[in-house]
Amino acid sequence: MNPSGDVNKVRIGLVGKPNVGKSTFFSAATLAKVDIANYPFCTIEPNVGVAFVSARLQCPCKDIRDKLEQEGRLEPTPPDDPRQGSLCEPRTGSCVGHMRLVPCFLVDIAGLVPGASEGRGRGNAFLADLANCNALIQVVDAAGSTDLEGNPQGLNQSPEIARARVIEEIEFLALELDAWIAGLLMDGWARGVRRVQAEGDKGLVSFIHERLTGLGATLQSVSLAHDAFRMEQPSLGSPWDWDGAVISSLAVHLRKALFPIHIAANKFDVAPEGVLEGVEANGCIVPCMADVELGLRRAAGAELIEYTPGLTTFSFSESNTLNDAQIKALAHMKERLETHNGTGVATMLDTVLFDELEHIVVYPVQDENRWTDGDGKVLPDAFVVPSGIQAKALAYKVHSDLGDGFIRGVDGRSRRVVGADHELQDGDVLKIHAKS
Repeated sequence: MNPSGDVNKVRIGLVGKPNVGKSTFFSAATLAKVDIANYPFCTIEPNVGVAFVSARLQCPCKDIRDKLEQEGRLEPTPPDDPRQGSLCEPRTGSCVGHMRLVPCFLVDIAGLVPGASEGRGRGNAFLADLANCNALIQVVDAAGSTDLEGNPQGLNQSPEIARARVIEEIEFLALELDAWIAGLLMDGWARGVRRVQAEGDKGLVSFIHERLTGLGATLQSVSLAHDAFRMEQPSLGSPWDWDGAVISSLAVHLRKALFPIHIAANKFDVAPEGVLEGVEANGCIVPCMADVELGLRRAAGAELIEYTPGLTTFSFSESNTLNDAQIKALAHMKERLETHNGTGVATMLDTVLFDELEHIVVYPVQDENRWTDGDGKVLPDAFVVPSGIQAKALAYKVHSDLGDGFIRGVDGRSRRVVGADHELQDGDVLKIHAKS
C-alpha cells in the first residue's frame, strides 16, 4: 500500500461492510462530524480526518523541566497547572503531563459489499482508496448482529453463530482483495510472462511488480510473496501455462504481503462471551467499543467528565451539574469501560501505528541546546517516522532543502555529532546542520 498526502503523517484506512460502526470509530478517533446511520452506504466518499495518538515515550519537555528544576530555575509543577508540567509548544496535537499526542490520517472508506471486485457498490473506487493507505483496519461486528450486506439481524447470543459471522466478514474482504489482485494479474498475463520468460523467476517477479505498482507493491514484497507461493506449489510448470486457479492462489500470497488487515472487533461489549476464540487474521485483533469511546469523547469535550483516550476509567467533572439521565448514561459507560479494560479505540491505533507499522516519534529542532525552533518555540514538532530512519532521511522529511544540503546532525541529549546514516531512536531530539 502507498501513503499519500502529507509525507510526515501516516494514513490508516478504516474498511468493512456497512453498518458495523466504521463511521462511529472514525468519529470517536477524530471527533469529526460525519454521517452515522443504520443503513448501508451511509458513507459514500471517504472521510479523512486526523487522529491523535499518544507517543509511547514521555515528551522530551520532561527532561527540560527536570533540568530546570534541579538547577533551581523553575518551580515544581503546581497542582492546578492545566498542562501538568508540560513545557513544549506543539504545532499540531497537544502535550499534557508530558504525554505528547502525535497525528496520523484516518480514512473512513465507504462500506464494502460482496462483489466489489466485480464492480458492485463503489467497486474499484473503493479498492483504489485502500491502496492509498499505509495500513488497513477492518471494523467488524463482533456481536454478529448484521449480515454481509450490513442489514441488522438483531443481537446474537450464540458465540458459535457470532464467531462464524465474524470469520465470514474477515474472509469476505480478503476474498474481494484476492479477486481484485488476480484480475490485475490475469489482464495480459500470457503475453506479459512470455515477454520475461528468458529471465526466469526474476523476470516474473518484475512483471508482477509492474502490474501491482499502483497498489504500493515493492520488489521485496512481491519477491517474498512469490517465494511463499513457490514453496506451497513447487511443481507448477511454466508460468505462461498457469490457469486461473493457479494465478488466484498466487494472488492470495500477494494480498497477504500487500494488505495486512488489522481487525477492530467492534460492539464487543454486546457480543457473546468467547466470540473471538480461534478467530485468526492477517494482522492484530483488538476488541473495541466505538460507540462508548465516542460518547466519552463528546462528554469530555462538553467538560462533563475528565477522560483520556486509552484509559480504563474516567472521573466526573466537579464544575458541571449533571441531570439524572446524564448520570445514568455515563455510569453505564463507566461500567462498560472498566469491565472491558478500555474501549479499544486508542489501543487499536497505538498497536497499528507503533507495532504493526513499526513507527517511532522523533523531534527535530533548530537549537540543540534549548530544543527550540527558529522562533524560540520549545519542541514544536513531533514527527512520526519509520523505525530505523536515518538522520539525512529525517532531514528530507523536515524540508527537501535540509536533505539536499545535509552536513551533519547533533543529538540533542548527548550533543554528539552524528552522520547522515545515523539511525534515530524513539524519542530522539535532533538538530540538523545543512548548507544554506
